[in-house]
Formats: sequence, C-alpha cells, structure tokens
Amino acid sequence: MPLDTMAAGPAGPAGPDLILRGARVIDPSLGIDRVTDLSFRSGMVAAIGERLAGGAHTEVRDLRGMIVTPGLIDLHTHVYWGGTSIGVDAVALARSSATATFIDAGTAGPGNFPGFRKHVIEPALPVRILPFLNLSFAGIFAFSDTVMVGECEDLRLLDLNECVRVIRANADLMLGVKIRVGRGAGGRSGIAPMGPARGPRALERPLFRRGRSDRTRAAATAARADHTRLAARRTRTSTTA
Repeated sequence: MPLDTMAAGPAGPAGPDLILRGARVIDPSLGIDRVTDLSFRSGMVAAIGERLAGGAHTEVRDLRGMIVTPGLIDLHTHVYWGGTSIGVDAVALARSSATATFIDAGTAGPGNFPGFRKHVIEPALPVRILPFLNLSFAGIFAFSDTVMVGECEDLRLLDLNECVRVIRANADLMLGVKIRVGRGAGGRSGIAPMGPARGPRALERPLFRRGRSDRTRAAATAARADHTRLAARRTRTSTTA
C-alpha cells in the first residue's frame, strides 16, 4: 500500500501489531520526508500519521533519531562472502544498513558462479543480490593485503563461450558482464582482456533481451513497491538523506 494513501488511525479493532514512533520517514518516490509515526499489521504498513493509536497488544518502539525508508539499493558491492577474499556478508550488512538490494559487481566468474548462486544469492532472500558475471573464469579470486593477482592477468582464464554459457543458464539473475582492465586486474596485459569481449562467435543471439536486461531498474521499481519491508537505520535527524 503506498505510504501517501494511508490514513492515520488504528488498523482494525484490535489495533496494529507495531507502531514506530517519531522516525524520520523518507521515500523520495512519493515525496515523503518528515518525522512521523508508522503502524504495521500482519507484516504490512497499515497507517502513517501523527500520534497513531495502538491497541492493548500493540508493540511500540521509539525511533526518534532514526530513519525509516523503503529498502535501499547498493549499486556496487562484492558479496560472495566465503567464496572470495573480497566478499562481505550481504545479509549481515542489510540488517545494519537498510540495504535491501545488492548489485554484485562481478565477484564471481563462470567457474564459481553456481556456488555463488546456491550458497549466497538464494539463501539471502528476501535480501536481493543481482550480479554481474566476471569474464574471468575464476572471478576476482585473489584480492587481499597479502595476495594480489589480477583475474585478467592470465588471458587463458578469459573464455567468452564459458561466460555466455553461464549467463544463459542464469538469465533470470544476470545484469551484465564485468571486465576489469588495468595494472591491478590485468598486470601487463593492457587492454587485451577487452578482446574476448568483442568476439562475435559465441554471440549467436542476444544475451540480454530488450526490456529485461536492465534489472537494476526492475530492482528499483520493486523496492519502491515493496513497502512491507521498511528498514530503520540509526542516524541523526539532521543528516541529509
């Protein structure tokens, strides 16, 4: 239910299950940015307004100094936690950051993406992880303070056919392809890693259909529509959103 159409007051004769009082409620898509109360019933936002009434069994939480907002989207993350040295735990981070959707910027490659999907992406739901696939077969596999090996340094790891195969098998998730060039990613290979990406032989038909490839936009639309999972993040009320 859109926040701007909610009426203040108890949700039903028994009152709401939960009331969040005094939070700064921010939803740019609806033009909302004000300090107010929110009530919930059966996991859904029931009302927004000043001094909302509760029932005998309503839980009330004081959220003064916090922000309540629809789940945020982090556009550049590495969340293959446990699979690569660069990954962070998306679920743990979501609980403390109000982030509901993580765009993984090509942590996994064709060789380890199935594990990324089975052990991280699917168990993380309802936290969304939408990935780019690294062109390198091993993805970003050696990125730490003590071990640094660019995934594109050995050109033998760059196989466009493998990349296409994994993308087609996971077309419901994939946003695109990640190729890193530069000294850190490719050593002395220069722009050579871009060569396989231009190879036409593996692309007998489009990888991403028009209207379906921009899953970042779809995630934003879903986040705006999904007002049942609002997250509270502690911050000062004077902080600019």
